[in-house]
Amino acid sequence: MNITLLFIIVSILIIFIIIYRSSMGEQTYKFINKQYRRLYSKVSPYTYKEIRKKIRELKQDYTVQQYIGQVLIFALGGGIISYLYFYNLVVAIIYAIAAVAVVPYINYLRCKRLYSEFIFEQIQVYTTNTIMEFNTTQSFVKALEGVYYSGVLEDPVKADVKTMIDMAYENGTINQSLEFMQEKYDFYMVKNMHQLFLQITNEGAKDVSDSLENMSLDIDMLVEAVYRDRIDRAAFYKKFLIFGLVLYLMIGLVQIMLGDTYHSMLDLWYARLLLHVIVIINSYFLISGTKYYNENVGAE
Repeated sequence: MNITLLFIIVSILIIFIIIYRSSMGEQTYKFINKQYRRLYSKVSPYTYKEIRKKIRELKQDYTVQQYIGQVLIFALGGGIISYLYFYNLVVAIIYAIAAVAVVPYINYLRCKRLYSEFIFEQIQVYTTNTIMEFNTTQSFVKALEGVYYSGVLEDPVKADVKTMIDMAYENGTINQSLEFMQEKYDFYMVKNMHQLFLQITNEGAKDVSDSLENMSLDIDMLVEAVYRDRIDRAAFYKKFLIFGLVLYLMIGLVQIMLGDTYHSMLDLWYARLLLHVIVIINSYFLISGTKYYNENVGAE
């Protein structure tokens, strides 16, 4: 009877975790797709080494003390939670090591997110200042030069703007320059601004002040949406993590219901297997949610 009760409780717990996590993933997908899409740069052209270097330049990388603290938190968390499940020191140590092994991957995801946010901010500066310079120079290439030499941009965007300028002078047209930039930075604001400048250049429009002003307003709206989305996502992700930790601790309810019988159940291999399944499933969804939060937010 006790064995049957254990299987029923644990099975319900597994099903609940799977259904809840799947629902959370669907809610996250719908939530993010309501925001403006494709607003973050695709950082695939850059290696992780370059990303990490930029994060260090921005002084947003973890210090040695922070890394050590993160390792200790993951190790203690993995060890304590697994010990509460299995009451086995060896198993707890194995789970603690597995938890620590995830730390580099989590930091990798964090760096990619910070880098994409940095790139977005640079693209905002690029588009806004190019429009402002064009109002003065009435030339797209001269506007690019004004933005480049103003010092408001940082690499890699600054270097790419220089490449655009060189390509424009070499080819005698801005078409290749626009294509180059759009391939590197797949943003709506970049495509829309380039399309506007291409029309102005090809059609020779004289009074474009209204069009440029509308473009500036569109960029402001996009930027506002991105920052609002960033705040909402951070709050949503915090709740996601908290509930994930609560699900880990639901085994306490099972132990309260079964009492001393729970410890005797741990001698059964299939009971231990079910408990391992619970831990692994919940850990998988936590890592998947973290990956989605850091990698795919705001992007298509």
